[in-house]
Amino acid sequence: MDYYKYEIPLTDNDLILELIGINDEHLKYLKTLFNCDIGYRDSCFYFYGGDEESFNEFKSLIDKLVERILHKLPISNEDIARSLKKTGGFQSSAFHHIVAYTFNGKPIMAKTANQQKLLTAIDKHDLVFTIGPAGTGKTYLAVVKAVQALKNGEVKKIVLTRPAVEAGESLGFLPGDLKEKVDPYLMPLYDALSEMLGQQQFMKLLERNVIEISPLAFMRGRTLNDAFIILDEAQNTTNSQMLMFLTRLGKNAKMLVNGDITQIDLPVKKSESGLLHAAKRLKDIKEIAFVYLEADDVVRNPLVQRIIEAYQD
Repeated sequence: MDYYKYEIPLTDNDLILELIGINDEHLKYLKTLFNCDIGYRDSCFYFYGGDEESFNEFKSLIDKLVERILHKLPISNEDIARSLKKTGGFQSSAFHHIVAYTFNGKPIMAKTANQQKLLTAIDKHDLVFTIGPAGTGKTYLAVVKAVQALKNGEVKKIVLTRPAVEAGESLGFLPGDLKEKVDPYLMPLYDALSEMLGQQQFMKLLERNVIEISPLAFMRGRTLNDAFIILDEAQNTTNSQMLMFLTRLGKNAKMLVNGDITQIDLPVKKSESGLLHAAKRLKDIKEIAFVYLEADDVVRNPLVQRIIEAYQD
């Protein structure tokens, strides 16, 4: 059988294991992606059953994965899938920049070009709108940058909020006090904060009100100074709620507005979403950044990306 051969510059067995994967996990995934047989032996890949074009694509992919390994960055099957996208993976040295580390020491970095745009926008602007589907890292990267700003002394507190709208439900019908009513709506933020700070530190900062979590309605009348403010699920704000929130921005504060315009649960016309309205009204203000994430930026299971694309079609 005809085959193509490609030698890689790795000789360390541990690095080769990272590339191929435990029990050949990554190698098996590569076979699925390229729909051909791929073998590995003595620092060489053997590519069976594909044409020269697909082999060149395979070589380019392997080069990117090797580069990632040499930068001591982990590899998953999701990383491999993203690296084949024009907008994803490791095509620029910008993606090798580690933004922060989780509480357990896991490096965090942009995984797509649009995610890198988001991180850059947060650094350069006091107000950033991030619009995109579920799984693109909107909330997670916002929390990462918020924790980083808090640790660096750039802000004194983190404020997390979101509208209490979920498929027509109302907070008043939920049992418990205010925190117990709001908690289920904010679990993605809780999870990200716990991953960044550790559960114990997160709870301490919550008790000391360094991290404040509140429904959007409780923002009225306040001016938020020295704070990193995140509004999540912004597609479920009304026009008046969005205006109220945006005007809370105080001195030495940074505000992030995240939303998915495909998941509007407002009990009114979708055209009245405060996020859609703000995107039209504020798009020409140069001090405000708008970052749009797409299905290609999904960083969950690759199947999620395909589901989103199917619904968009």
